[in-house]
Amino acid sequence: MSRDNDMVEKSASMHDEFKTEDSPASAELDFLNNLHEDVKKSAVRKVDVRLMPMLVLLYLVAYLDKTNIANAKIEGMLADLGMTGVQYNVAVSVFFITFVLAEVPSNMILHVFKRPSIYIGGIVTVWGIIMTLTGIVHNYGGLIAIRLFLGLFEAGFLPGAILIISKWYLPNETQTRIAILYTSAATGGAFSGLLAFAIAKMDGIAGLDGWRWIFILEGIFTVTIGIACIFFLIDTPALSTHFLTADEIHYLEARQNIRRLLAPNDFRDKHFDKKSVLSVLGDWKIYLLIFANWSNAVPNYAMKFAMPQVIKGMGYTSANAQLLTIPPYMIGAISAFGFSFFADRITWRAPFILAPQCCLIIAFSILFTKSADVMHNIPLCYFGICLACFGMYPILPGVNAWNVANTPSPTKRAVSIGFLVCVGNIGGLIGSYIYLDSEAPSYPTGYGTSFAFAAAGIVAVIVLELSLKRLNKKKDMLNEDEIRRQYTDAELDDMGEKSPLFKYAL
Repeated sequence: MSRDNDMVEKSASMHDEFKTEDSPASAELDFLNNLHEDVKKSAVRKVDVRLMPMLVLLYLVAYLDKTNIANAKIEGMLADLGMTGVQYNVAVSVFFITFVLAEVPSNMILHVFKRPSIYIGGIVTVWGIIMTLTGIVHNYGGLIAIRLFLGLFEAGFLPGAILIISKWYLPNETQTRIAILYTSAATGGAFSGLLAFAIAKMDGIAGLDGWRWIFILEGIFTVTIGIACIFFLIDTPALSTHFLTADEIHYLEARQNIRRLLAPNDFRDKHFDKKSVLSVLGDWKIYLLIFANWSNAVPNYAMKFAMPQVIKGMGYTSANAQLLTIPPYMIGAISAFGFSFFADRITWRAPFILAPQCCLIIAFSILFTKSADVMHNIPLCYFGICLACFGMYPILPGVNAWNVANTPSPTKRAVSIGFLVCVGNIGGLIGSYIYLDSEAPSYPTGYGTSFAFAAAGIVAVIVLELSLKRLNKKKDMLNEDEIRRQYTDAELDDMGEKSPLFKYAL
């Protein structure tokens, strides 16, 4: 009944998990054990090549469409729409109201969708249309309405992408893939600045301001990608005969089937599973993961919506400020992949979340103490921004991979992924208000709040790590034969990760 991440690859120990050699699980194990390693590697490699580029491209456009309002801001949007005071912060924050509310329901729908490509492609196309329409708004009220609808349709993508990854890969393969996905947010930030710099040069074409062209062109690009998603995003191994061999399809299905056969009651596919929802809401671990997630979400979203303005406040022109957002995001992309690669190799999450969080503490300490006199500390403050990006981007992949590894039930996993991302994105709502134009260039609320959430995240990760170690030690002291005499297989299955035979992933 062990839940070790490598269970489907370890034949001898796996046969001990089943009482009869002619069980369905035993048949799947015999196939896996006799299959050549080259076939296994080929199958995973083919999925990587087909699935990950599409998800990365989709997340890139999601990032662009969510945050390009920051680029439009320094190109004259506020003056043209007559926006003053905190109206920009409100316009940024309302996105997260519908965004947060729709994430869990969207993931529950996606979990039972036979063709994820149609669902994901559909919501991407719709939000692309909404993004295009942002370029023709003429007042503050119109912008608010657009941002609400944008949040509603963008909500399903990130938790949906993580759910799709969890269905194609094993737990010890997920963090690197989530990191590859998330690096597109960092590279999207870099691309956003470069794209905004170029598009802003279209100011006056067709009688439209440059900031309007940012929304229009990026929206049209999103619609194109959304339509392409319907045809190119792969759905399931059984529907992938055009690029997978029969043995590769069987392998990808068999290794997931082993997990299903180990806990059949955990794998109920329902549109709404009240038990799974209540299980997630009552799971203490998810709340520690939320605080860990907020250590990224609050400072990251805040910085996304403020970075062009912060850099412009160092004395740079709008065009140069757009370009100077590129290096921090590229550093974040490299950091996210590097930390996640080693976390998957070592199969230990906490150190690769804690180290980036410590970088955030240092970064925001620098920015908090030196930005009041930013004109005399430009190199140091810019380094602080780069270090902040270095620290922010590895956290989300680590937190989500940790959650996936400790949630064996696909139905509960769909809910927990959606809930973790959903509540994590409340950090975007908080982050929308912490960088205030009235506090420029020192932004004490922005930098101080970011520091506080990073510190809280460190505490949460340490508490979770120590708690899981303690629980595993208690389970190690239990006798498996006594446990099996005390509980039926069905009862153990129904316990999921709470089973005394389940070992938590660290």
